[in-house]
Amino acid sequence: RKNTHFHQGFMEDLGSIGLAEGSADVIVSNCVVNLSPRKDLVLAEAFRVLKPGGELYISDVFVDRRLPESVATDPVLYAECLGGALYQADFVGLAKRAGFTDPRVMSTSPVTIQNNEIAQKVGTARFSSVTYRLFKLQGLDDQCEDYGQVATYRGGVEGSERLFWLDDHHAFERDRPERICANTAAMLSGTRFSRWFEVRGEKQTHYGLYPCGPTMAAAGNAQGSGGGACC
Repeated sequence: RKNTHFHQGFMEDLGSIGLAEGSADVIVSNCVVNLSPRKDLVLAEAFRVLKPGGELYISDVFVDRRLPESVATDPVLYAECLGGALYQADFVGLAKRAGFTDPRVMSTSPVTIQNNEIAQKVGTARFSSVTYRLFKLQGLDDQCEDYGQVATYRGGVEGSERLFWLDDHHAFERDRPERICANTAAMLSGTRFSRWFEVRGEKQTHYGLYPCGPTMAAAGNAQGSGGGACC
């Protein structure tokens, strides 16, 4: 049975290959956005074609500072996926402006440069491979807010029957209730993950800012950088 279709086009204009607004459940991007000269359009197009509750799952190369123009446009560095790497804070800003209010880091690992010529060109800049999970959800808060909500994972995600990771500091052990912020509650109840989670509590009584550290399950299990924070 044929269930796969291939389209060739530009990620800055997904409409040109027939992808309509609100037509995609999940978009996966693996180390290509750094090659685009208009990363803002890439994120805007991804947001446009995702369904409400849809997810952009993106892994790419990022850098710890804004690169000088001579470095960012160097042909060799660009071909190595280094010249086009975004300063991570700039990426978060672009994602939020596109509509992805609360970008979540899944994992982070350093990129090691073993070529002396390339290392000299980039100087003291440090590069990392970072995987993000971005949801198309309306009504998310700009920061983590406490409404007394609790989530319990009921199992069922293939490959994660015992322990499910939403991001690098939100892990959920099967049948173990976890306190969560309102944004995390929305990510578990308003997306494809809703079938596997029971989320209790409505946004009725506000208790102030939520101290969004690792969940209890995440504190006892290591994944990714382990040091992320919501929003």
